[in-house]
Amino acid sequence: MKRPELLIPANSLEVLKIAVVFGADAVYIGGEAFSLRAKAKNFSMEEMKEGIAFAHAHGVKVYVTANILAHNADLSEVRAYFTELREILPDALIISDPGVFAIAKEVCPKIELHISTQANNTNYGTYRFWHALGAKRVVSARELSLQEIREIREQIPDELEIETFIHGAMCISYSGRCLLSNYLAARDANRGACTHPCRWKYALMEEKRPGEYMPVFENERGTYIFNSRDLCMIEHIPELVAAGIDSFKVEGRMKAALYVATVARTYRKAIDDFMESPETYRRNMPWYRSQISNCTYRQFTTGFFFGRPSEETQIYDNNTYLKEYTYLGTVEGCTDDGLCTVVQRNKFSVGERIEAMKPDGRNLELTVLRILDEAGREMDCAPHPQQKLYIDLGTSLECYDILRRKEEAC
Repeated sequence: MKRPELLIPANSLEVLKIAVVFGADAVYIGGEAFSLRAKAKNFSMEEMKEGIAFAHAHGVKVYVTANILAHNADLSEVRAYFTELREILPDALIISDPGVFAIAKEVCPKIELHISTQANNTNYGTYRFWHALGAKRVVSARELSLQEIREIREQIPDELEIETFIHGAMCISYSGRCLLSNYLAARDANRGACTHPCRWKYALMEEKRPGEYMPVFENERGTYIFNSRDLCMIEHIPELVAAGIDSFKVEGRMKAALYVATVARTYRKAIDDFMESPETYRRNMPWYRSQISNCTYRQFTTGFFFGRPSEETQIYDNNTYLKEYTYLGTVEGCTDDGLCTVVQRNKFSVGERIEAMKPDGRNLELTVLRILDEAGREMDCAPHPQQKLYIDLGTSLECYDILRRKEEAC
């Protein structure tokens, strides 16, 4: 039984390091151009170099997305961009546009080419087509069932890898090819500038009654008729492995470190437990369920993996995010006298009970005893995110431990 790769997103150098430490086998990132998350922080070339070096030092791969649907004006810039990437050698480029693929194959012959879900990969003929052109991996469309993925695996060469989204936000459009953002906000989702209009609240207005808005009810839960629950397959690792999927992909290049750490750590343990012992995996299921909800999400669904969603597992719901924890910061190290060095991300105060989330699965409950600013001055609270602090938690922590607080403590 082949061990699947766990592929985790990162939108910054900080988050890449968190993904690596918390269990990723590979990380996918976007540069400052040509990826479908233009609003993410994304990576400069120098940050890519540092991130790739850090990941490789830990035995983790890095894939760079370049999966826009290119227009004429993009092609010369794509060539220049790939020329730069050729020098820093990421492990793969993720591409959807055939013209961009052709340039990458010419300019970066030593870098693997993966075909993005944006290319609408729904059948084994498409997989064979890309393999014949030199692709190493194809990302399946999110509309596919596990049965369809099994059939694809049976019909394609063994060396051609299948990558599949197993967790994260879903999209109403076919494999993410959406025109709604471009039409409503003049920002092209297929070039990385999606405004996520599927998450907006809509109403109906009759032509002869201007200004009279009538709600459009999907059901009793709300009017977010385009909105989807988040995909979560933590309870179905055995079925995913049996389908022959080589890489389990998590969505979320717009997400913060807490989300990445939580999802990476939970799926890492679930995959390892299953590969070691299916019984251990089943026994630990309550832990996986409890942990996977420790970051922001929109309720869960299994999407289309088991066929068209039934009424009980339907994917459309309200736009409400569920959030059990607040991200406070990441430990960058400890001083000789036991103070934890942290770059603050949210407000917290002396006397609060917080948690330290460790890569090995432990969560340590701690009390904030003291807070000092960079000058060594004591503070009662830390109200301004992004500042560097020294925190006395009564114990030393390790670099990349995540500090968080249960939402009801806010």
